Amino acid sequence: MNTTMKMNTTMKATVDTRIIYITEADMKRLRPLLEGVKNSRDDLKALQAELELARVVPAEKVPADVITMNSQARLRDLDTGEEMTFTVVFPGNANIEQDKISVVAPIGTAMLGHRVGDHFEWEVPAGAVRLRVEAVLYQPEAAGDFHL
Repeated sequence: MNTTMKMNTTMKATVDTRIIYITEADMKRLRPLLEGVKNSRDDLKALQAELELARVVPAEKVPADVITMNSQARLRDLDTGEEMTFTVVFPGNANIEQDKISVVAPIGTAMLGHRVGDHFEWEVPAGAVRLRVEAVLYQPEAAGDFHL
């Protein structure tokens, strides 16, 4: 799967009962992205849907295995076995060459709030890609980096 393909995808809704954790600080920074979402882009609508399911917690209370903003996570494609590592960032910090994926990109929105061991799907032109969170390599909250 190439990087260009990843950026031109749409997220497929998955049915699960996972708890999505969002820190209070992340929610405060994500809300302005969603202003006017009713007349906005589909990517923001997908992010809004994710956030509506979220359990908002103080940064100190988010489990260390949850993908939060600025977290770096290793994912595995369940069909090919390929592993990929991405960092979920705010739109202004996105840089595909550095594997920094915007939270409003379909894969970024899909990753946010998932925990190690969780599975999710997203659509690429060739069909659905099934991914599992293998590891959270860096989470700001677990590292005590509450200023990011």
